[in-house]
Amino acid sequence: MNLADSAFLRACRRQPVPHTPVWYMRQAGRSLPEYLRVREGVPMLTACSTPDLIVEITMQPVRRYGVDAAIFFSDIVVPLKAIGVDLDIKPGVGPVVAEPIRDAKGLDALRPLEPGDVPYITEAVKALTTELGDTPLIGFAGAPFTLGSYLIEGGPSKNHDRTKAMMYGEPELWHALMEKLSDIVLQHLRIQIDAGASAVQLFDSWVGAVAPDDYREFILPHTRRIFEGVADVPRIHFGVGTGELLGVLGEAGADVVGVDWRVPLDEAARRVGPGKALQGNLDPAILLAPWEVVERKAREVLRRGEAAEGHVFNLGHGVLPDTDPDQLKRLTDLVHEHRR
Repeated sequence: MNLADSAFLRACRRQPVPHTPVWYMRQAGRSLPEYLRVREGVPMLTACSTPDLIVEITMQPVRRYGVDAAIFFSDIVVPLKAIGVDLDIKPGVGPVVAEPIRDAKGLDALRPLEPGDVPYITEAVKALTTELGDTPLIGFAGAPFTLGSYLIEGGPSKNHDRTKAMMYGEPELWHALMEKLSDIVLQHLRIQIDAGASAVQLFDSWVGAVAPDDYREFILPHTRRIFEGVADVPRIHFGVGTGELLGVLGEAGADVVGVDWRVPLDEAARRVGPGKALQGNLDPAILLAPWEVVERKAREVLRRGEAAEGHVFNLGHGVLPDTDPDQLKRLTDLVHEHRR
């Protein structure tokens, strides 16, 4: 089979597929015993800069589940670390930034990303595309709003108060920060594409914190510029809590809009509008329930997904650490039985 004919890439392009394709956000991670073995004693950012580990961890769910796409093992803060931002990923907390950016002087810490800053990404992507064969590799990056929130807040935030304060109170500084981050994100995605990634996903994990009008004014121009710069591969746009933003997310330029578990896919298709495929959206927590519940809920997602012009089955967010891998294997097989 030609890589371009894979069910995943065809669904992204809204073309007919032999079966509904499926992959899972965080499919490579703490739910897999083989992942825990290779990560034992290895800090996250070390793992993300070691090509052999990147390849092994990326391949683990492909071998175990038979998913229709691999997603590059990394973290959204990797390019920030690569350009010299003083940050670390603390277990149980997440990314923590030593010197948050809260004024114009802080922007000086953000220099452009160069391919030479992340040679391990190029090396790992090239090795993966060889090993994956006809299975597509998804490259990814964090979106400017989410990266900006980590940089401004200094770490994870529940309400993104300081982030919004800059956005509303210092719009010129905000847009300057977004432009710098957009340059870094775009380069990060281009490095992965140039090395062989077949598609890309932009994670805007925290963007559900803003209202549609604010998204349009403060975020959309920057997201649109990123997607315009990677138009040579299918582009996926995903955020959490974005039910009220689905319409404007559809305007940002992606080919596929990711939907979290809060909005049924048939309603999401109406909100996003024509000309887009959808990705999602089984609640990850359902996988902790008995199989008969998982099966019933998954079939409902598949049924509602038929309202979309193309459908890539996924969860509404990442795989939870306590998920039984056997549940995901059974779910993958179930989805593969579905014919649109």
